[in-house]
Amino acid sequence: MHELSIAEAVVGVVSRHADGRCVKRVQMRIGHLRQVVPSALEFAFALVIEGTPLQGAELAIEDVPVVVRCRSCATDTTIAEFPFQCGGCGAFDVQLVAGEELLVDALELEDEEDETRPSRRRQTRPATRQLGSPFLNGPLGDNDCAL
Repeated sequence: MHELSIAEAVVGVVSRHADGRCVKRVQMRIGHLRQVVPSALEFAFALVIEGTPLQGAELAIEDVPVVVRCRSCATDTTIAEFPFQCGGCGAFDVQLVAGEELLVDALELEDEEDETRPSRRRQTRPATRQLGSPFLNGPLGDNDCAL
């Protein structure tokens, strides 16, 4: 069950970006090719956040379908099953456009600056960090968050 290690990495990334603020919601985009079972990730996330500042945070997962682009006719095709084939001309010479994502896309944080006034919720969208293998996603910089 690699979902547990993914959940641990997500909590680490979220904790760094939240910088001590209360996290209400974590939005993720997960590509179909990552073979992550959403219910297993949600279960693992709930286990990992127990007793942390993220306790009670909601995990929202967007499933990203596989999309390929034909190198012959430039048509984008959403793929439901193998083989990867162009939906326009039928060619098999395609490039993967989407479906390998493993991203913490956004956080919903609650500000706790002034406890005398009602708390405000705000949506933060830090620079999207791709979580995954540097071999799949290209070279990682100092600010990138790899699992």
